[in-house]
Amino acid sequence: MRALQIQRLAHRYDATAVLHDVDLTVGPGEVHALVGFNGSGKSTLMRAALGMIRPQGGFVLIDGVEVAHLGSAGWGRVGHLIDTPFVYPELTVRENLWAAARLHGVLASAAADHAARTMADLELGPWADCRASALSQGNRQRVGLGSALVHEPRLLILDEPTNALDPAGVLLLRQQLLARAAAGVAALVSSHHLDEVARVADRVSVIHAGTIVGELDPHGVDL
Repeated sequence: MRALQIQRLAHRYDATAVLHDVDLTVGPGEVHALVGFNGSGKSTLMRAALGMIRPQGGFVLIDGVEVAHLGSAGWGRVGHLIDTPFVYPELTVRENLWAAARLHGVLASAAADHAARTMADLELGPWADCRASALSQGNRQRVGLGSALVHEPRLLILDEPTNALDPAGVLLLRQQLLARAAAGVAALVSSHHLDEVARVADRVSVIHAGTIVGELDPHGVDL
């Protein structure tokens, strides 16, 4: 079974069509990268995959269940970062990760351990008790990534996750993606950083003007 299956997805904003019969799948243990110019439809596709918008055509399945019918347990197996990091500015880093774990269904007795492991994975320990409002943009991005990872999801949907990250942060994200894929996690990742895509992706789909126009070999010269 595919972790994520998108078929014939179509959507428009007013008179502007932004997705045209898009087909895309992500299997367990696979990092599937989505690349394309600004305005190509990447973010709209990811919002549709997460139920943030209701597309006018096609359907999205997560673990074989249509997104519209996915219950809280199903969403508890999904982690995402879309547009801006999920961060409460008035909470500390530790509190943000604890809250994200609880919101994704982690028991209160285990949420603190999940938060501590995630801080270690993303090297956020020095800022554990700092309010998010005082963090640099790069560290807020790390907290947002931590919020997507803290509940140990089986499907990750990440839109431009390297935004604002310094080279050390990019390396940590790469390590997390590869380690989680090796453990069977499925990941759909959009990025403008093609060199980084080549390091982590198993498949690369190219989207242009709302249509998947082809695939690239992540280890080939075309990418």
